[in-house]
Amino acid sequence: MEKAELRRSLLKTRQSMSLAEWKQSSDRICTHITTSPLFTQAKTILAYFSFKKEPDLSPLFASFNGGKDTQITKRWGFPRCVGDSLCWHLYTKEDSLQKNGYGIIEPHADAPTIKPAEVDLIIIPSVACDYQGYRLGYGGGYYDRLLSSPEWATKPTIGIVFDFAYLPQLPIESWDQPLQNVCTEMGLTACRS
Repeated sequence: MEKAELRRSLLKTRQSMSLAEWKQSSDRICTHITTSPLFTQAKTILAYFSFKKEPDLSPLFASFNGGKDTQITKRWGFPRCVGDSLCWHLYTKEDSLQKNGYGIIEPHADAPTIKPAEVDLIIIPSVACDYQGYRLGYGGGYYDRLLSSPEWATKPTIGIVFDFAYLPQLPIESWDQPLQNVCTEMGLTACRS
């Protein structure tokens, strides 16, 4: 199956999830992430705001953002589309957000930026992932370009998908960059790439 056809099929399945099923599966994903050493040891994490029924990670930001207990304080970064690249901005609960041209929630341009050297973990939204760590996104190539650059290539990554979109193999192109881990509601798995 071609990428475009597979993407359409999986997005249709995701959109058909009931609100209760989406919430329950998202919460289970958050639980698996929070118990992972990748997460517990990370201080600065790049993530995303849920779009078109992507798994909702907002419970992570609510419980770990700016907490008084320094044991659980995390710095969160979120992307802003700038041309064909992603610019990462620091986010706290008090910050306002905006919708970009795609309808995706993102930080304002004047929010403080995060440099690659500060980042401990990147949590990446995906339409699908396979057992080798390859992901199917929306087709813009933003994350493949990010992960192909030397300053980002070695950062730990977790692709986030619902279990129905975690597949044995995806069609891949030469520019596709594999992720190191995938998390579904069934658990977090290291990839075999």
